[in-house]
Amino acid sequence: MNAPLRHAEVETGSGIAVNGATVTYRNGLTAIRDASFAIPTGTIAALVGVNGSGKSTLFKAIMGFVRLARGDISVLGMPVAEALKNNLVAYVPQSEEVDWNFPVLVEDVVMMGRYGHMGMLRIPKKADHDAVEAALRRVNMTEFRKRQIGELSGGQKKRVFLARALAQDGRVILLDEPFTGVDVKTEDQIIALLRELRDEGRVMLVSTHNLGSVPEFCDRTILVKGTVLAYGPTEETFTQDNLEKAFGGVLRHFVINHQTDENAGVR
Repeated sequence: MNAPLRHAEVETGSGIAVNGATVTYRNGLTAIRDASFAIPTGTIAALVGVNGSGKSTLFKAIMGFVRLARGDISVLGMPVAEALKNNLVAYVPQSEEVDWNFPVLVEDVVMMGRYGHMGMLRIPKKADHDAVEAALRRVNMTEFRKRQIGELSGGQKKRVFLARALAQDGRVILLDEPFTGVDVKTEDQIIALLRELRDEGRVMLVSTHNLGSVPEFCDRTILVKGTVLAYGPTEETFTQDNLEKAFGGVLRHFVINHQTDENAGVR
C-alpha cells in the first residue's frame, strides 16, 4: 500500500507495530507525527528517508529512549518497556555513535550483549561465554576476539556489533546504516546473515541510505518524511513516485538499481 497506514490497518501479531506515533521534543519540535506501520515476524524492513526525516526518532521510540506524545508502539505483542526488559530488542549502531578509541576487546564488546541476561554483578556464566563464542563464529570474527575494537576495519567493526546483537538473542534487531563504510564483500555478508535471521523468524528494521540494495534484500519498505509517507511490500512501495516524495531533489544523488525479471531501474 502506498498511503500511510491508519490505525485500523495495522496488522495484528506483528513483530513491531507502530500506531499513530507522535514524538515532540522539549523544544517544541515534532520530529515524527502520526506514524503507523507494522512489521511481521520473519521480515526484513527498510526504513528510508533523508537526514532529519524522523528515522532516528523512530528508532529511539522503539528502543524506549523517547516518550510518545500520542500513539503507541508494541514489540512482539507487548509494550516496548516489557520487550526491553526481556532483552528482545537489539541495536546495531552507526559507526559515528561509537568511541573507537576506547580500549576494549572484541570479545568484551560482544559480551555486552549478554548483560541483560546476567545478574547485578554482571559475572558471565558458561551460557554467556557460549553465546559469545557462537555469535563470533557466526560472523566469522572468532580469530579477532582478542583484538582491540579500534584496530579493526569498518566492515569488521560492523560484524562485531552484529555479533553483540546475536549474543543478546534479540528477536527484533534495529540496524542503523549498517552498510556505511563497508566494502561490497562485507555488505553481501551482512545481507546473507540478515536473510538467515529472517528465516529464523526474527524482525530486522534497517535504516539505510543505500537505496540500491533495498529491493535486493528488504521484504518491506517504510518511507518517512516527518511521518510515514508509504509502507508495504518493497515491490509496491519502492517506486519512483514514492522516492521522489521522500527525497525530493536529493534523489538524483542516489544510484537506484531496482532489478526485476523484465528490466532494471525503479518502476
